[in-house]
Amino acid sequence: MTQPGKVCLIGAGPGDPELITLRALRMLEAADVVVHDKLVSREILNMVRPGCRMIPVGKSPKCHPVPQDRINDILVTEASKGHTVARLKGGDPMIFGRGSEEAAYLIKHGIAVEYAPGITAAQGASCVTGVPLTHRGLATSVQYVTGHRQADKVLDLDWKRLADPDTTLVIYMGVANIGQIAMGLMTENLPGATPILAVSRATTPDERRLVSRLDQIATDVRDQAFKAPTLFIIGKVVSLCADRAIADLIDPVKAHG
Repeated sequence: MTQPGKVCLIGAGPGDPELITLRALRMLEAADVVVHDKLVSREILNMVRPGCRMIPVGKSPKCHPVPQDRINDILVTEASKGHTVARLKGGDPMIFGRGSEEAAYLIKHGIAVEYAPGITAAQGASCVTGVPLTHRGLATSVQYVTGHRQADKVLDLDWKRLADPDTTLVIYMGVANIGQIAMGLMTENLPGATPILAVSRATTPDERRLVSRLDQIATDVRDQAFKAPTLFIIGKVVSLCADRAIADLIDPVKAHG
C-alpha cells in the first residue's frame, strides 16, 4: 500500500527570486510535484529539481480555469500517490492566498501539511519604495484588506473602522474597486487629500508605481491603465516614499490637518 505523501504550502514571495526564503527553497527542491499559481515568477519555477512535474492552476481577474475545488482535489490526489507536493503561491499562502482553506481540506483527508511563509506583497512594496507600513508619528497600526469579494459580491467593508488617519491601509486585489474603496473611506471622513501609493507587480522588472490622493486615485489608475496585480498603500506613511520628487508633493500634515 502506498504511503501518503505530504503537501508543503509555500510562499514564493512578491516576485523577486532573491526574496524566497531558505525554507521555501528547500521544500521546493525536494518536491515531486509543484502546483503553482500564475503570479509565481519564472525564475522561481526554474528552481525545481529536474524531473519535477509542474501543474499550473493560476487565476486572473474573472478567469479561473482551475476552480478552487479542483485545486483541492489535485493536491489530495497527488499526495495520496505518495508524492511530496509543493503548493507554490505568490506572496504568503496565509495572507489572502487561500492557504488555510487548502490546509483544512488536506487535513480532513488525512494528508500531512507543512508550511513555508513568504514575504507578502505589502512588505515587498514597502521595501522597494521606502514607504514603511508603520512609522512613529505617522501610523501606529497597519491593516491588510482585500479589495474584492468572491464571485464579485458587494464589497461590504467596515468603512468606519478602516477610516482611521493613524492607520496604514494596505489594499490587496483592489484595482477594480479602488473608486468604491476611496468613496467608502471618504464617506467616513478620511480626507480626500490622503496620499495613496499604487504598486503593480512589486519587486519585479515590470514594477510600476503611482502616487495619488484618495479623491483622485480612481481616475489616475484608470488613466495610467494599472492592472492587477496592484497593491495600494493608503496613509500618511506614503509621504516617506523613497522617490523624493514624488514624496515632496505630499504633505501629511495638510492631508490630515
